[in-house]
Amino acid sequence: MRKDPARPSWADVTPKHLFLNRRALIGGALALGVAAPVAAKIAARPSPYSTDAAPNSYEQITGYNNYYEFGWDKGDPAQNAGRLKTDPWSVEIGGLVDRPGSWPLDDVLRTAPAEERIYRFRCVEAWSMVIPWIGFPLAALLERAGVQPGAKYVAFQTLYRPEEMPGQRAPGIDWPYVEGLRLDEAMHPLTLLTYGLYGEALPNQNGAPLRIVVPWKYGFKSIKSIVKISLVAEEPRTTWKELQPREYGFYANVNPAVDHPRWSQATERVIGAGFLTPRRATEPFNGYGDQVAGIYQGMDLRKSY
Repeated sequence: MRKDPARPSWADVTPKHLFLNRRALIGGALALGVAAPVAAKIAARPSPYSTDAAPNSYEQITGYNNYYEFGWDKGDPAQNAGRLKTDPWSVEIGGLVDRPGSWPLDDVLRTAPAEERIYRFRCVEAWSMVIPWIGFPLAALLERAGVQPGAKYVAFQTLYRPEEMPGQRAPGIDWPYVEGLRLDEAMHPLTLLTYGLYGEALPNQNGAPLRIVVPWKYGFKSIKSIVKISLVAEEPRTTWKELQPREYGFYANVNPAVDHPRWSQATERVIGAGFLTPRRATEPFNGYGDQVAGIYQGMDLRKSY
C-alpha cells in the first residue's frame, strides 16, 4: 500500500547508513565500477511518495536482476557485471532540446536537489521488490536541458560495449537496448533518474551509474546504464516492442486486467517472501494509481498496453 504523502511515519527518520554524499559517489565508488559505502554529508530524506512496506535486503536487490546485457538468468548480472567500467561516463542529450550536448556524469548529477531523497518504491515484473532508490525526478534534468514545444516523447539508449557486456555478444536482441516514455510520463515526479540504492552507488548489475525508475510500469521500461536521452516528436522504437509486439507494448503499465499472452499478470511473487507464501494480487499501476492514472484518462489501456 502506498503511503499518504501528508502522513509521515516512523520510516521517515533516515538511518545513518542511508546518508549519501554525491561527490563521494562520483569520485569514489563510480571510479571503481562497483558499489561501495560512501561518506555521510548530505542527508537523503525519504520521499513523500515512498511506500511503508519494508525494503528487500541489499543482497536480494543486487543478486536477483533482469539485465540481459549480462545474461538471461536472474543471477547472471551479479556474476558478470563486474568488468563494466563506469568511469568516465557521459550522457548525450539531444533532439528537441535547447541545450544539446554530451553531459558528463558529474554535470548530470549536479541537477539533483540540495537535499537528496530516498524513494522506497515497489518495482514489478512477474515478481516484485521494494527498493530504496536514491535519485531525483527526471523532469529536473529535462527542464535544465530545455524541452522544446515539439517534443512529445523521450527516447533512451543503454551503453553498447559487448567486450564488457557479454550478453550483447549473443543473438536474440537488436542491441543496444532502447526504451521510451511519453513526455508527460517522463516529466511525472515519480519518474526518477536514479544513481544509488540503499545509501550506496548503484551496483553495475542494477544499472550503474545512471538509470531510470518508473515504478508504475513493468521493469523493462526502467532502462539501465543510460548513455543517450533524446527528446523527439514521434513515438520512439523500443527494444521489447520491436522484439515481441504482441507481448510487450509501448506503455507497459502494470495492469492486472491485461494478461501477458503466455501468463496471467493478475498476481505477482514477492521476492523474499518464500516460495510457500501465496502470490499477492497485482495492483493497477503497481499501487500508484492515485498519482498517475489521470494521465491516461480516455485511453483504452487494453489496447495501449
